[in-house]
Amino acid sequence: MLPLDHPPGAAIALMLTMAGHAVGWPSPRGGSQTLSDALAGLLRSLGGEIITGRRVESLSELPPSRVVLFDIGPRQVIDLAGDRLTDRYRRKLEKFRYGPGAFKIDYALREPIPWRSEACRRAGTVHVGGAFEEIAASEQTAWRGEVPEKPFLIVTQPGRFDPTRAPAGQTTAWAYCHVPNGSAVDMTERIEAQLERFAPGFRDCVQARAVLAPADIERYNPNNVGGDITGGAQTFWQTFARPVASLNPYATSDPDLFICSASTPPGGGVHGMCGFAAAQAARRRLG
Repeated sequence: MLPLDHPPGAAIALMLTMAGHAVGWPSPRGGSQTLSDALAGLLRSLGGEIITGRRVESLSELPPSRVVLFDIGPRQVIDLAGDRLTDRYRRKLEKFRYGPGAFKIDYALREPIPWRSEACRRAGTVHVGGAFEEIAASEQTAWRGEVPEKPFLIVTQPGRFDPTRAPAGQTTAWAYCHVPNGSAVDMTERIEAQLERFAPGFRDCVQARAVLAPADIERYNPNNVGGDITGGAQTFWQTFARPVASLNPYATSDPDLFICSASTPPGGGVHGMCGFAAAQAARRRLG
């Protein structure tokens, strides 16, 4: 979610490239929900309990515990635990910066995306944007708070490799682009124009689409402020001072409260390292 000439953008791209070459970009069979189900099953096997469908408005609503770990963003931490935090720490959280939003479309397709390039037909994830200069311009535009006319797209086509994702003979895919935080501009036509540009006949393959604008993404998960799906801008400063500058960024000003969301290092991504590091910090606190 950074312009390509902003550090540490190049480092993140290099890390993803190395991971892709080393082990590929795995996708769980049956969809990402199966990964969540596996993690939940492990927790329950260890005696843990998961309660859903209950909104927590105050820490007083939680059962007694020695520590609490928040898998939420800085704004939500303030709302939930503001009276337990020092004024100085709360002011630091209030300065946390959010990045561009995402505009996402999920597709039900009657057949795979007809890419011009055979290599794209064999890929699970395709980065769509034309020449490098065009991609860089698109990302700069969104960062400046403007809407790109030819957006850089992340396109994933899991249905091509996982038959459980769609009925026999059909398939699925999704695409998203970066837009200004909180943008209300409908990017559907721009996204599909880019897909049609590199995969002529794409529109003829579409059976149904589900659109998620930044407001929809935030409504679904209030931690994705303005549609920012990475838990906050991954600027050079906020890569390390995330959500505040601290030797232990997972700890808050209350010794019993910890933050374990993507708003802590190393930031957003399907890696679990934020939770792992926060759990280690909490365990040290418990002795």
